[in-house]
Amino acid sequence: MKILVEATSFIQLHILCDLAALRETLKTQDNRMAEPIIDIKNVTKSYQTGAPVLRDVSLAIPKGAFVTIIGPSGCGKTTLLRLINGMTDFDSGKILVMGKDLSDWDKILLRRSIGYVIQHGGLFPHLNVRQNMEFVLNLSKTSLNVVNDRVKGLANMMGFDEMQMDAFPVNLSGGQQQRVGVARALSANPEIVLMDEPFGALDNITRRNLQKEMKTMHQKLGITFVMVTHDLHEAFTLGTQVVIMNEGKIEQFDTPEIISAKPANEWVKEFIAY
Repeated sequence: MKILVEATSFIQLHILCDLAALRETLKTQDNRMAEPIIDIKNVTKSYQTGAPVLRDVSLAIPKGAFVTIIGPSGCGKTTLLRLINGMTDFDSGKILVMGKDLSDWDKILLRRSIGYVIQHGGLFPHLNVRQNMEFVLNLSKTSLNVVNDRVKGLANMMGFDEMQMDAFPVNLSGGQQQRVGVARALSANPEIVLMDEPFGALDNITRRNLQKEMKTMHQKLGITFVMVTHDLHEAFTLGTQVVIMNEGKIEQFDTPEIISAKPANEWVKEFIAY
């Protein structure tokens, strides 16, 4: 009987130790998941002395989020986006991207590590669809087999057939050009994709269709998307979290549901009412 009790106690002790180890493992994983993939701390940016475009802005974007940035023209949305991949310098503050201080990044390597999509896709007119999709991979001297496999997968994802892959941008519709731009941004398997009003020049039907495709793509890939938009519906439809900016400051950063239910102030309340 004594041996049985001791054996039982021994087993219970091991179970408790295993549970404690499991809790520590889960805690470590939670901490890693909680770490922002983009961390902007007290950043100020001016293009002219005494006229800051961004005023002491702080923003922590979690990994795997789809963050949309919206606000009136001139509020600093695009400047904030351009800071993330080092296309624009800032006056003060600190920015961490993928856990690394922006000042420590090789800016060329940083930009190749982050997808970027602009209006009209920003395609090279002298390259066909296939060559546009391959462009970033070729810059990185990726092997031909990997390039072919990756481009084939992107073509399937975006719904391009072989004939369309040989077409040049001038022969594509606006929606098709944007799909190529998104495919090129995804080609190097980036952890982050930045989008500067990518659907702003498209008709409503094409825009809504692409919004649905982007939402599905985000859910499937788990990439962190950061998108500037002027379209409130788009911001709240696509964004898992929404940044609302005004005069170089962030007025509110939260989920669309919380912003709708609890606007941070009267300005936000009026802004989202339009």
